[in-house]
Amino acid sequence: MRLPLLVSGLTVLLGTSAVAVPRVGTHAGFTRVVFTLPKTTTASMKVSGQTATVSLGLSLPAEQGSLNALGITGYAVTGRMVTLTLAKGHAQAKASVLPATSGQPARLVIDVPTGTAAARVPARPAASPTAVVTRPVSRQAARPRVVLDPGHGGNDSGMASAWVREADVNLAVSLLVRQELVKRGVDVVMTRSSDRHLNADKRTDLDLRSRLATTGTVSAFVRIHTNASGPGVQGIETFYFGQPLAGQGRSTAVFENGGGAVGEALTRSMTNSAQGMLGDLLAQAKLSFSRQLAQQVQSNLIRATGAVSRGVRTDAFYVISNPTTPAVLIELGFGSHPVEGPKLAQPVYRQRLAGAISKALLAFLNIK
Repeated sequence: MRLPLLVSGLTVLLGTSAVAVPRVGTHAGFTRVVFTLPKTTTASMKVSGQTATVSLGLSLPAEQGSLNALGITGYAVTGRMVTLTLAKGHAQAKASVLPATSGQPARLVIDVPTGTAAARVPARPAASPTAVVTRPVSRQAARPRVVLDPGHGGNDSGMASAWVREADVNLAVSLLVRQELVKRGVDVVMTRSSDRHLNADKRTDLDLRSRLATTGTVSAFVRIHTNASGPGVQGIETFYFGQPLAGQGRSTAVFENGGGAVGEALTRSMTNSAQGMLGDLLAQAKLSFSRQLAQQVQSNLIRATGAVSRGVRTDAFYVISNPTTPAVLIELGFGSHPVEGPKLAQPVYRQRLAGAISKALLAFLNIK
């Protein structure tokens, strides 16, 4: 038996406890179907006529049934295959896998656009009429806009070593990324384009940067930083917003959130915020896109530079916590490392970094 539940104005159909029985939510412009997974896995989707089929990297218990939801009439699960039967006039769907988080299992999420506008641009859940997660699907869609945020600047130089000053590296690479994106028709907003801060107070400075992610329609927010640690630590890592992984040190988030007492306070607040986002469908959609962008950026950077990969991680960074914009924070490498530090000072290496980030963003925006 499936019972309707009204949550924040969205009609949600609650399924039974069986893993293969979906939860279904109807939203403005799309219908969302969610299957609980035993663990994170791969998923690929194919749509043919009125049938949308997802191939998973694991098996689910066999299950099938009808669905009385806009755009969808039924579902079937047979091992590694999940099939949705689409209603007449509906021939698009998009699938993604959300990893397990505190209090939430891994999930397969399938979105089916339910209107003309939604068929052109992938539907995203909305918390209010003005809050939507956006991601243009082609150059024929609305002109995409990206906000680039070179970390630090002005009264805050960030890390400094014998080879580089962080504020300089962040700005140089960001400007190169802007140059590449503008060539491809992307609107680019820079939080700073010179060595300056937005406000002398660090918390206000971070808040002003974050607000640029909500000015107009922003497709992605990218914050660029350079790391520092002991001389033996090196590598590139990319973050998206969330709770820190088990055993992950707090120094990076605390430092990038302003350092000292300000950084500690903001990090504590953002960690609590990350916990609160777990049940928010809008936030989940944003985090899913942020994870996809982070994975693409990290993969491109490692392939382009040959640097040590420190992976894709989640952490409680204040500036990338905005719930309606896919956002990532990139640590380009360790300016304190005797090999990586000198590389980060080289224009050719900076161009390589910028090229990799630009390609990842263009792929994320579906710009060929």
